[in-house]
Amino acid sequence: MPASSSRLTRAFFASLLLAAVFSGVALLVGHNRFHRFDTAITSAIQGLESPGWTKVMKGFTWIGSGEVVVVLAVLVVLFLYFVLGHRREVLLFLWTLGGSSLLNIGLKLLFQRDRPNLHRLIEETGYSFPSGHSMAAFSFYGILVYLLWRHIASTWGKMVLVLVSVVFILSIGGSRVYLGVHYPSDILGAYLASGIWLLLSIWWFVHRLGWGKGRGRRV
Repeated sequence: MPASSSRLTRAFFASLLLAAVFSGVALLVGHNRFHRFDTAITSAIQGLESPGWTKVMKGFTWIGSGEVVVVLAVLVVLFLYFVLGHRREVLLFLWTLGGSSLLNIGLKLLFQRDRPNLHRLIEETGYSFPSGHSMAAFSFYGILVYLLWRHIASTWGKMVLVLVSVVFILSIGGSRVYLGVHYPSDILGAYLASGIWLLLSIWWFVHRLGWGKGRGRRV
């Protein structure tokens, strides 16, 4: 089996593993079994509260907002299409982001978990599980790393790409807990759900649709 096919197979089975973990997390959330976990993590994060940290966390939550993600997505689409000339990469990018958003809406309606109502530093509406900001961040930066990885020649450049993406993903998720509008288990569920969608999207486009087979068809 070629190395690329082997990696795609691992991605598919990794998505199944994440789906099993997400199912377990969702079951525990539904039965309110994450209370100790949520309380401990929330106390640790909110224990850092200060005027400076509040500004930083509000900044990260703004970066993860729908309006900013749309603007960033448009810039990425323009870069992929006009600079790199990869039209199919644009389709995969938009598919991943759009599907993640719809998945988040569906999961929120399914679980209908109320948001935390203690120590909110900002106000939010809608259901809590899983976090929309965190799902959007994981999907956006995750697919960005996948699409840009092979266009960066240096190892250091690739490391910086991954590090920056991880920092933004974790910081946006953490900001939601810090600001009191999500439970830590909302963030965990969001990362798992987005991970499932991201891996399945890559597997489907590259493996099932044959993208990457033949010249000019690589994703």
